[in-house]
Amino acid sequence: MGYNSGKLEALRRKYGESHGGEMFDPKFRKVADKIFSKSGTRLAPYSGIPTFLAAPYREIAAENPDFGDLQVAMIGVPMDLGVTNRPGSRFGPRALRAIERIGPYNHVLECAPTHELRVADIGDTPFQSRYRLETSHDDIERRTNQIVDAGVLPLSVGGDHSISHPILKAVGKKAPVGMIHIDAHCDTSGLFDMTKFHHGGPFRNAVLDGVLDPTRTIQIGIRGSAEYLWEFTYESGMTVVHAEEVTGLGIPAIVEKARRIVGDGPTYVSFDVDSLDPAFAPGTGTPEVGGLTTREVLELLRGLKGLNIVGGDVVEVAPQYDATTNTAHAGAQVLFEILSLMVFSPAITGKGA
Repeated sequence: MGYNSGKLEALRRKYGESHGGEMFDPKFRKVADKIFSKSGTRLAPYSGIPTFLAAPYREIAAENPDFGDLQVAMIGVPMDLGVTNRPGSRFGPRALRAIERIGPYNHVLECAPTHELRVADIGDTPFQSRYRLETSHDDIERRTNQIVDAGVLPLSVGGDHSISHPILKAVGKKAPVGMIHIDAHCDTSGLFDMTKFHHGGPFRNAVLDGVLDPTRTIQIGIRGSAEYLWEFTYESGMTVVHAEEVTGLGIPAIVEKARRIVGDGPTYVSFDVDSLDPAFAPGTGTPEVGGLTTREVLELLRGLKGLNIVGGDVVEVAPQYDATTNTAHAGAQVLFEILSLMVFSPAITGKGA
């Protein structure tokens, strides 16, 4: 039956006086009831204290922390002492917190993660020194250990990519984890300028420390002139999907490959915003043309639903190189997607949550 005056009248009766939060589909009503008041009011996105994804803020002591009943802790890691060129990703956490209107509903994965998970923004990693890189890594590992030991999943916002090494030392300390790594660079190079603790080598360090399983690691979006530095990636058994292969393979095939490689085991998701083409995300320290689109990244991440995600990070957002805030917006959306994946992770669902 086509559209007619009877159909119009029925729509008027049902929707004419209903407010924006009055949903009739139970799936949507479940979300709306948590966001709208009975009168149809919801908090303005520009009001209040900014937090990651507008999640509740929970202050957690640096010593003898109590995480309560949290399932996921989102944490800022404002440290960029490991960059090889342009600094500024220390401002990444603040930039992502300032992005409004991310979520609450993920229409593809059909979840509202900040309402379905016991999740909080727990502030930033407490650092002893703003000048000492290795000391900062110790601080990151210590804080992530506190999170992991409490049975909580860490979801971190950097900061440069060197932060992933100390995080993985905590996440993979009982058994090495697999990893889905989306980046322009493999980040498996060696020592430079008398240190191996820089953003070009965290995953070589993690493998050699026995906390990352290279045979369960896939690196997606790799490109640029640094390919000669990534010998360790291939020697150790990691799988690489170069950006130039993405069009020919297609995202569904890459998703299938990633799922096959990491399998059912515990898996970490690391997203470097420079995996995106600079047309989408110029605000980063090492931009590389020819990168992924935001649509490709979202399709890729959403295809990981059901994997055993035990932690993740979003890194290398350097907001001062992007006056549009598009880079921070993309980073915040990816943070939302990783948090959405955690809703379905056995690391969460296996606890009866």
